[in-house]
Amino acid sequence: MPITLREMTPEDYDAAYALWQASEGIGLGADDSKKGITRFLARNPGLSFVALEGERLVGAVLCGHDGRRGYIHHLAVAESHRRRGVGRALAAQCLSALKRAGINKCHLFVFARNHPALAFWRTIDWEQRMDLIVMSALTTKARMSQRVAARP
Repeated sequence: MPITLREMTPEDYDAAYALWQASEGIGLGADDSKKGITRFLARNPGLSFVALEGERLVGAVLCGHDGRRGYIHHLAVAESHRRRGVGRALAAQCLSALKRAGINKCHLFVFARNHPALAFWRTIDWEQRMDLIVMSALTTKARMSQRVAARP
């Protein structure tokens, strides 16, 4: 049966989340709730996709942008469908959609220990940046200085 790609919708959430949970190297958190993913999809219409074999979801990817740069999150393919071009097709679909939106560059995050994912991205010509370090903070715990520097 052929694989088809289409835009991800909130109705795909349960199947996509189950795929992400079953995929090694995908880090899921509170913002990956149905509410969080639905909000992400609404903010980034036409950029996230699923791969289907008939009615069965066999791949999923989240994609969005901040108006300047694109970002890919949670690209996963069912183990039974790997090495068949599904991941490559999902990534290409994201890049095409970003290009149509006027976004010229895309980034993604991969856990350093996720060697299969790193190999996949390198195989499809993504470059690992060695000049950047990712830093994160929770908005609920971020310490923001209340002091304002005195100006002369």
